Formats: sequence, structure tokens, C-alpha cells
Amino acid sequence: MSTVDLNLVNAKVLTEGGFVEAGISVEAGRIQRIAKAPNLPRASETVDAGGNVVLPGLIDAHVHLRDMELAYKEDFYTGTCAAAAGGFTTVLDMPNTEPPTNTPQRLREKAQRARDRAVVNVGLYAAFPPRREQFAEMAEAGAVAFKVYLYRPVTELDVHRDDILLAALRWAREVNRVVAVHAEEGEAIRRVEEDLRASGRASLGDFLRAHSARREINSVRRVLGLAEEAGSRVHLCHVSAASSLGLLERSGARATCEVTPYHLFLTAADLRAMGPVALSNPPPRSRLNASRLWRAVREGRVDIVASDHAPHSLEEKRGEDVWRVRPGVPGLETTLPLMLTEVGRGRLSWARLVRLLAAGPGEVFRLGRGSLREGGFADMVVVDADRESTIDPSRFHSKAHYTPFEGRRVRGVPVKTFVNGRLVMDEGEIVVAPGSGRVLGGER
Repeated sequence: MSTVDLNLVNAKVLTEGGFVEAGISVEAGRIQRIAKAPNLPRASETVDAGGNVVLPGLIDAHVHLRDMELAYKEDFYTGTCAAAAGGFTTVLDMPNTEPPTNTPQRLREKAQRARDRAVVNVGLYAAFPPRREQFAEMAEAGAVAFKVYLYRPVTELDVHRDDILLAALRWAREVNRVVAVHAEEGEAIRRVEEDLRASGRASLGDFLRAHSARREINSVRRVLGLAEEAGSRVHLCHVSAASSLGLLERSGARATCEVTPYHLFLTAADLRAMGPVALSNPPPRSRLNASRLWRAVREGRVDIVASDHAPHSLEEKRGEDVWRVRPGVPGLETTLPLMLTEVGRGRLSWARLVRLLAAGPGEVFRLGRGSLREGGFADMVVVDADRESTIDPSRFHSKAHYTPFEGRRVRGVPVKTFVNGRLVMDEGEIVVAPGSGRVLGGER
């Protein structure tokens, strides 16, 4: 029998068929065998999982790794280190950078920066380019999906016009890419913001008023109608209003959705109590709304839990004027511990956890990742389900050393992360050099 690269032994492996006490053999970045220890081939290296749970490497479908002119907030190295520390082996990076990723050339430049710095798999979103033929160029350059911000567009296309958004959805369909949507009525929100600013109102309550649930619901209704007409696939990002899910379920569109931990675990009351550190866009809603989102998560009516990792400097998160504060919460290093805690409480099953954080995003974005199976990619995270800890942002790998979850007790932490069969994180320490990750895209 030939020798493989790695054996991960003494593990509780969560496969598509359930838990098995087994080991995993890895060769050339893929899983060669899942079997009891005596049935594994010889390996050049053996790693003991310590009897802990092994999950598929997690996939975060919504992160802002910044870099380029925003590298003071985050860069591809620090952001992917945060991902590995949080158990994520693949992250999909948003295009609202400076400069925005809205031309093929900018996409190629961004991909090269990621290749030089990343330590996990990175897929890149593209914003809508200005011309139809560039949609195909974007896909060929590696865009895993398109993203449209209906609140603050980063495209030259006037996506506030139905005819133009409909055309863009069709162009994305032609190149077989899903369109992820930040669904808020941008023009209506800006009018409310302008009125509030003019009257000197700049509190957190004013932000909640401008970014009301109704603005999201109206935008979701519009997007679903246009997507159904276009026959395109759309993915609704960070759904904050539970009523948006009802619209999706009644629609004939090919649509999926995600929710974030901050919409599941935080409320508008928490935002008012914590201040700008908890400010996000869209913001958290009522306690009843969060409860309804949780019910949808448990019932399988939500496809993905995504962090919407959105790091800023501490200075940008402070101030009395809410219009000057940058909304966004770092989440790569808190998402899995928060969700594992709910598994321990019996609120969420292991199978549902993997569906939301690995298999679901892998399927929605057609990544060919998100499960543990022979022949599949050896993206794996070892989890100590019983270890308790306190969330401490001073220990984050991210440049954003703040979180609204600071001081929260959690049970369950990632202790080892393998990317394409290579150990990247071990007990919180990153053990590979920048550039060891892989940029995905271009395959379909």
C-alpha cells in the first residue's frame, strides 16, 4: 500500500451519513479514505484529533477582506488568518473595496493580491461591470458570483431602474453566475437620511428609522419579481426581516438567502445599549423578529449563515453622530463558537450547523466544497465541542479588535483547521506563511 500525505486519527467525523469514529487519509489535497485506524494507509504525517469532532471546512459566503486602499481595516493575510482561526477554510470576498471590483482588470489585480497573502481558499465577488460583454470577462477572470448593492451601488449601471437591473440579472444568468443582493431601498433610505441630517438628528434610533424593515421588504419584493422574470439565480444577503423570508418562499424566483449571527443574537435594544460597536447595515431588529429568524434557521428555511465580516478601525466605530460611524461587525472568529453554543444547548443540530456553514454555501455558489467525502477536498476543522471560553477581541487575528459579543461565554471552539489537506491553524496559531491559500473561480 502506498504512503499518503496525512492521516488525521482519533476523530469523530461528521460525514453526510452522520458521525463515525474514524480517521481521514489525505493525499494531494483530497480525502482518499475515511475509515477506522487499522484500515487507513500509511502516512508521511499523522495528526491526532484528540477524540474531537471533525467537520467539513466551513465556508463563509459573505466577508469583506478589504485590502488595497482599505488595508488599514483588514487585508488578505489578516482576514484569512481570522478565517482559519474561526474554522473557515473558504471565504467569498465582497467587491465594495477601494477601488471597487467592477472591471475585469480590477478583479485580476485583486486575485493576485489574494494569491500573495491568503492562507485559506478565497473566492471573489464582482460588482456589475458597465458593459454586457464584461460579464463574461468577469466570469473568465474568476468571479464566483456578482454582487449588487441596492443601498449604495458600486457599479456604473443605474440599478435603481427596473429595466437596467433586469438586464444585468439576465447577463449574469448568461454566464452562469448567481447574483448576491444587498436588498434595501437605497433612494428611499437616502431621502430619509437627508431629512434627519437636516434636522440635526443623528442617533442610533434615527439609523433604525432610516433602515427600517419595510425598506428591506420592499426591496426584496422588487428583486424577487425581477429575478423571476429574468430566470436568474439570486441570493439575498443578510436577511434581517423575517417577513422577507415569507416573500422568498412564495416567490417563483430561483432564490436563496442567508442570515447573520448579529441578526440572530442581537436586537435593536442591544444596539441601543451597546452603542455603535453593534451597528450594522441592515441593523438588528426586534426580539420577536430574531426569534422568527431562529425558527426559520431550525426549520431549514434559511440556506446559509454568513458572518458578513465587516472590519473597521476603532475610530470609525466611535462617535455621537451615527451618520459618521461605519456600520459593520467583524465575525469570522465569533460565528462558529456562537453557533456551537446553540448546538450544545440543543437549539441546533450538528447536521443543520453543517448545512448552514458548509454544505449550503458550497451548493449555492457551486464551489464543490462543504462536505467530508472520499475524493472531496480535504478542507476540515477539528472542534472541541466541550471547551468553554470567553470571546476576547484583543486576541483576534483580524485587525478589528472589537465585537458586540465581547465577554460572552461560549461552548465549543475550533482547535485545528486544514485547508486542502494542510494544517493551517493549530490551537489558535497560524502555522503557514502568507500565500499558502488558493484563489478559486473560473470553474463552472
